[in-house]
Amino acid sequence: MKGKNFDIWLSVGLNILHYRKEQGMTQMQLAEKCNISRTYMQKIETAACSCTLDTLIDIADALNIPLKKLFEFKD
Repeated sequence: MKGKNFDIWLSVGLNILHYRKEQGMTQMQLAEKCNISRTYMQKIETAACSCTLDTLIDIADALNIPLKKLFEFKD
C-alpha cells in the first residue's frame, strides 16, 4: 500500500508492533484477540494495507492501551 498516507499507516503499524512486543505477544495472539487473521495483522503492522477504525479500536483494546497511543508518532 504505497499511497499518500503510507507514512501515517507505517507509523501506526510500528506503534502496534512496539506495544505488542512490549507485552511479549505474538502476531497470532494479538490477531486472535481482535478476531482477525495473523496475515491481516502482519499487513497492518507493515502498512501493506490499511484497516478500519473499528479494527484499530479492537487492537488498542487487546493491547490494553488508549487508542491515541497508536497515533503518537516519533520524529
